[in-house]
Amino acid sequence: MSRLEVRKTYKLYIDGKFPRSESGRSYPALGADGEVLARVARASRKDLRDAVRAARNAQEGWAGATAYNRGQVIYRIAETLEDRAGTFVEQLMELGYTRAKSEKEVADSVDLVVWYAGWADKFPQVLGNLNPVAGPFFNISVPEPTGVVGVVAPEEPALYGLVGTVVPVMVPGNVSVVLAAEGAPMPAITFAEVLATSDVPAGVVNVLTGSKDELVPWLADHMDVDAVDATGAPQHLVERIEEGAVHNVKRTLLPGEWSLRSPYRIAAFTETKTVWHPKGR
Repeated sequence: MSRLEVRKTYKLYIDGKFPRSESGRSYPALGADGEVLARVARASRKDLRDAVRAARNAQEGWAGATAYNRGQVIYRIAETLEDRAGTFVEQLMELGYTRAKSEKEVADSVDLVVWYAGWADKFPQVLGNLNPVAGPFFNISVPEPTGVVGVVAPEEPALYGLVGTVVPVMVPGNVSVVLAAEGAPMPAITFAEVLATSDVPAGVVNVLTGSKDELVPWLADHMDVDAVDATGAPQHLVERIEEGAVHNVKRTLLPGEWSLRSPYRIAAFTETKTVWHPKGR
């Protein structure tokens, strides 16, 4: 017996929940052949403000977790991502990838999450230092999280690019508001479903789908966003991000500045705190 296929409506991911856009808008997610695969919520600037607020509320708790615990949570993301590999392979194939390329990208994405999970309790030793000083003091520099990071995810590769921008932000204790790939939103929201079932506290990662031209200026100007990863931003929006960053001296990571698999992506969103302490002879 024939039946009517139930098409999925993909929503936003804010504060651990999956709300519709407050604007009520959506747009079609298209396959490589132009077929409408699903409809996706189109976030508004109000949704972005809600996401930033949720991120800020979650930041202290996530930064306060032990490095070992953050590594465990990030590793759990890899486990859940592996479980849903088939779904991601299908979505990438609908975007025009071959099966072999889709399977490789999903496997590489899982491996990348595991790789970053391993850095959670190791990067402070690499980025920090015991500084030699003149005098009877310990002088120690340690990295701390920057805070709320806006992430503009790349359009390609759809899944690996998302993972390679979101996960390193999490490692040192940052939280994020992610603008998903506009032309490939389904892997991003499916990844949000992975986050929702992977012990990631609500608000640590918030995923918005919609127009980058519409949302990036508000992300760049928001005074409670401490940094922006512009990896997935087209050139005209990169310039706009740098203009917006001036207002509250946001850190910015520009496209092509570091590969998606690099400890310097962790370092890009840390601040160095130096502590002096007297020592006896």
